[in-house]
Amino acid sequence: MIFAKENGRTIPKEDKVFALSGRAKEAIAAKGKDAVINATIGALLDDEGELVTMTSVVDTIMSLTPTDYAEYAPIAGTPAFKEAVQKALFGNFKPSGHVRVCATPGGTGSITSVIANYSEVGDFVLTHDWCWANYKNICSQNGRNLATFSFFDDEGNFNAADLEAKVNELAAKQDQIVLMLNTPAHNPTGYSMTLEDWDAVIGILNKASCRFALFIDVAYIDYAGEDDEVREFMPKLEELGDNVLPIFGYSASKTLAAYGMRCGAIVCMTKDEETAEEFKKVVEYSARATWSNCNRAAQVVMGKLYAEPELQKKADDERRGYRNMLLDRGKTFEKVLNDNGAKCVPFDAGFFVTIACDDPAALGAELEKQDIYCVSLAKGIRVSIASISKEKCVKCAEAIAKLLK
Repeated sequence: MIFAKENGRTIPKEDKVFALSGRAKEAIAAKGKDAVINATIGALLDDEGELVTMTSVVDTIMSLTPTDYAEYAPIAGTPAFKEAVQKALFGNFKPSGHVRVCATPGGTGSITSVIANYSEVGDFVLTHDWCWANYKNICSQNGRNLATFSFFDDEGNFNAADLEAKVNELAAKQDQIVLMLNTPAHNPTGYSMTLEDWDAVIGILNKASCRFALFIDVAYIDYAGEDDEVREFMPKLEELGDNVLPIFGYSASKTLAAYGMRCGAIVCMTKDEETAEEFKKVVEYSARATWSNCNRAAQVVMGKLYAEPELQKKADDERRGYRNMLLDRGKTFEKVLNDNGAKCVPFDAGFFVTIACDDPAALGAELEKQDIYCVSLAKGIRVSIASISKEKCVKCAEAIAKLLK
């Protein structure tokens, strides 16, 4: 008997990525980890295949009292956590207007919140065609549709023209659009939008005939490059017109390399205090009606790390080392591809590299025969450079390039 209602959703029998990762783990158990390349995992692993943790974070976790992790957290998050999020998110950039913060269960919670509160049932949410597959699932779960624009033009540059065309198309149907941009270190390509890209986006939105909730998914910002450089776009957001509300999706889970603690935030910055207070009201109501409140222990850890300069420096230094390791893997992968006559979608930094191809499923199946496990997307193959060593990045890139030939 079937009791569950699909409610317009198409629900697969299993999650494709987790099923693929499961097969990779079975292969590792049978053949040994040196014989298998598991490039499916969206978490940072060291060169031995062990999950990276930060001693600054672990030591802070171990210092917690029972009250720190057993007591309910406020719906919007503890005051120290909300202060820490602003420090971590904005760095040396200080918004001139009004900022509001609400805790979410990881970056995923912020995506759910912005869709639930700034679009209506049946609306189209707009994002780039290369995107995290869960964007579509979250839209579907909330009775929304996902529309996409071409992220890159034929020369591999940000496709502002197609963004403008899709914005105008949706503006004719909706008085408000949620536009989701994942940058810097975009998942799944690793591309980071340039200042010129941002100038184009701001120009398009400012002259459009509708309102926008501009959602910037910065989940990977702390692994995208030097802290100030990757935040250079933020002051440009203050050039947006009154018809645009900038909203950030922040992932403390990734910043702390503590994915299982499920900690994130949704953050708005606006010139108008009334808009800021409305944001606070709706996202807190939505939080209460879904997850209620978030992991208090993670919030206490975040608050402690960013309240003590020496502790913050220790965490920043640790993360910088891992970030450089990750960037070295990505650039090595890209170079090996190029040297073998292939290329990836424009890559700057982050956890993933993506290679466009005509038949991703077939390419993925051929790689799996060689005990190389990568995720097949609609338009290409995603490789998690975060989860494989530099040596395996070389082997994986060589195998992909050979198959593409």
